[in-house]
Amino acid sequence: MSTASEAIHFSDGAAYGRFMGAWSRLVGASFLAWLAPAPALRWLDVGCGNGAFTSLLSERLEPLSIAGIDPSEQQLAYARSQPSLREAQLLQADAMELPFGAAAFDSAVMPLVLPFLPVPGRGVAEMARVVSPGGLVSAYIWDLDGGGFPYQQVREALKTWQISTPDPPSPEASGLQVMETLWQDAALEAVRTCSIRVERTFADFAAFWDIVSAGPSVGQAIRAMQPAQQQALQQQLKEQLQTGADGSITISGLANAIAGVVPGG
Repeated sequence: MSTASEAIHFSDGAAYGRFMGAWSRLVGASFLAWLAPAPALRWLDVGCGNGAFTSLLSERLEPLSIAGIDPSEQQLAYARSQPSLREAQLLQADAMELPFGAAAFDSAVMPLVLPFLPVPGRGVAEMARVVSPGGLVSAYIWDLDGGGFPYQQVREALKTWQISTPDPPSPEASGLQVMETLWQDAALEAVRTCSIRVERTFADFAAFWDIVSAGPSVGQAIRAMQPAQQQALQQQLKEQLQTGADGSITISGLANAIAGVVPGG
């Protein structure tokens, strides 16, 4: 049995990309449309992982420069292989202790990361420290407490088998009220929030299962089950998931987003 006390580690960039990369780009595109940043900024992506969202910054915003940090060197290696990130500065570092000086960036963003920090407030304060006055500090994260994680139905189905997938250390930091408090505690101004719902359609259940069962988190729990248990779980999910007349599977995710301005600009 897996327990919520187990640590969550994302190290395989390709596997994480199949599991969450498409979701990250879907919600990231809506997030950038809402954020509406100016072009030619110096960007920092905190917790850039395999570069799924970082690539969006490069492709859509005409940034002056991009830097990214992540604790996983394996994820960073995958990100560095992406054509759109060849000029990016991608470093192994801790989000709560950024290796940059004050006012080094015009905008810092933390995509799908905040609840994974043991002390989220330190991460927000660090972003505010390295962004110049008048610059943006922003983030978005699946609404974990509100069931917004795209694979939440799989997590719930696993619970019926007394199998729990691990939670991040600070799940409460996915809620808008807590996020607003974190931004206010960092003395950020003009704080604004929004919620973003996105959908993803899989050709059929087999396509959905291939991605979920091979990924991290819920995939690790599935692979630890006996074959007969896996088959029973598949049948359970087939009955619960939204299936189209053509056999396609559509699932949705809900993310909360926040942005604030560093004072003094």
